[in-house]
Amino acid sequence: MSHGTVDQSRIAPSTIFIGLDVHKESVTLAVLPSDAAAPTKVDKLPYDLKKLRRYLEKLGPADTLRTCYEASGAGYVLQRELATWGIACTVIAPSLIPTKPGVQRKHDKYDASQLARLFRAGELTAVHVPTEAEERVRDLVRCRSTFQREILKSRHYVLKFLARRGLVYREGTPWRQPHYEWLRRLARADSPLAAEDRIVFGEYLALLEYKLSRRDELDRQIAALALTPALAPKVARLQCFRGLDTHGAMVLATELADWRRFGSARELMAYFGLVPREHSSGDRQRRGSITKAGNSHVRHVLVQAAWSYRFAPKVGVALKRRQEGQDPRVIAHAWKAQHRAHKVFHRLSAARPPQVAVVAVARELVGFLWAVMRDAPDPLARA
Repeated sequence: MSHGTVDQSRIAPSTIFIGLDVHKESVTLAVLPSDAAAPTKVDKLPYDLKKLRRYLEKLGPADTLRTCYEASGAGYVLQRELATWGIACTVIAPSLIPTKPGVQRKHDKYDASQLARLFRAGELTAVHVPTEAEERVRDLVRCRSTFQREILKSRHYVLKFLARRGLVYREGTPWRQPHYEWLRRLARADSPLAAEDRIVFGEYLALLEYKLSRRDELDRQIAALALTPALAPKVARLQCFRGLDTHGAMVLATELADWRRFGSARELMAYFGLVPREHSSGDRQRRGSITKAGNSHVRHVLVQAAWSYRFAPKVGVALKRRQEGQDPRVIAHAWKAQHRAHKVFHRLSAARPPQVAVVAVARELVGFLWAVMRDAPDPLARA
């Protein structure tokens, strides 16, 4: 399950809930016994694992402590360390923490106290804590996404600099091979650019080509990892769907290691932040834009994949190659997804902007992915 709720019937009177507000240099702890109305202690410690362990040992036996902290740049180091001490620790999804609209307070002690209260009440949502191996692969895939964003920035540097000099490419589609050849000619000594401009442009172009080469190398590394036993079955299933190439499938496979923890497709849609906000009251129903809560990496990949469903359903050469040897049931789901998503896009885009329609398609796609991934074989599943 994705929700880190606390079973109230299993809370022993001696259980102590501890909210941790974790920063690079400090950890603030709010100690809330199961029978206390408010935290009995709120202390701030330096981020020193030895001191933190001594502090927790004074509170009681390890099996009576229940700790939690928000997922952040602090990563999972603290969670893994607490696990080695025998202390249960849950990492919380920060975007899904309940907040009171009228409360305009935020400081470390308050945040730690709120975490402890909400954790005891079962109102917090846990995130999946990857193994160290899973986290390393995930960070490699995220690194590729970072380079893709950097490439976009460098393309803007190149085009905007040339536009300021009155040079605009009008001979075809930008960023195809003829366009790159045109750019390289402008960096030569016989180009219409002045000497100083050639230096600036040459540096921008060199930076772009460096980023492209590093992204291509990362693509090769990711493609090799996609064939490893831990990832190959999941990636192969995901690639059966239109719009999901090796990179997109790897993002989904590494960011969402365990699909079984979601009890329904709607739960998974909410986890990705693809469900609309709602402000309904009485007979009036008002729905707004999507929540954008949860994993932004996955949401971006799904929306990008959804654009391919605006075209009529078909199985192209690349998709046919990806589907070879796969479970016929998965291929049938992928084909059904094409028809349904295509209809949804054109029905909604007739009255709404295409950007709105494509988000609805991404939400539909999640339902089909959940259906085929919840029973995907896991060759490394623990007994």
